[in-house]
Amino acid sequence: MSGAPAPALAAVEAALGAAGFTPRGAFHPEPADGVPALAGGEAAATVVLAGNAGPTLWRAFTAASDPVRDLLNDWVEATVTQLAERFGAGVVFPHQGPPFLPFQRWAMRAEAVHPSPIGLLIHPDYGLWHAYRAALLFAVRLDLPERDSRPAPCDGCAEKPCLTTCPVGALAPARYDVPACIAHISSTAGADCAGEGCRARRACPVGRAWRYIPEQAEFHMRAFRAAHQP
Repeated sequence: MSGAPAPALAAVEAALGAAGFTPRGAFHPEPADGVPALAGGEAAATVVLAGNAGPTLWRAFTAASDPVRDLLNDWVEATVTQLAERFGAGVVFPHQGPPFLPFQRWAMRAEAVHPSPIGLLIHPDYGLWHAYRAALLFAVRLDLPERDSRPAPCDGCAEKPCLTTCPVGALAPARYDVPACIAHISSTAGADCAGEGCRARRACPVGRAWRYIPEQAEFHMRAFRAAHQP
């Protein structure tokens, strides 16, 4: 792949956007980033992240699949793999593992996201309503714009409602009580969180325009519950 001409980052991001994904920045990896080698052992020279923000990806997924029957991860893999082949890139996904790849580290290398008080990465525009779905790995060095270096919006948030809104106190700095969260969203009392999304996440004032729509939030909460229940 190193002999092929480098595609323009704008072309890659436009293709991702046309498929329903939100481009999530790019970076030139260093050995400490833990980016895997490409097929044949060649090192990746550029990583381009793909993800979602708001309901755009959800709408693309549900237009092509049945969310009751089909898995979002399967659709993401098929769609992004096809795009990677088009651009001569390798591709990896955060849901593949163990071992799991350090997507959060890559995200902080690629764009202005920062750990929030409840652990999720927060974006200055999207708030907590975003995710990372794939990384395209290029053997060639793409020209990249200067990285967005905006500070964490949490730095100027005195109230931090995300830390006081969870009905069962499952979220705290450096701690997430998953069993308490699962028990709550599996109960009648937790119908609000199960149907609308995490109440602590909804309490954050940043990025409210990007909030997941109810059916999208319910889909993710149902998948989260299924993954953590026996």
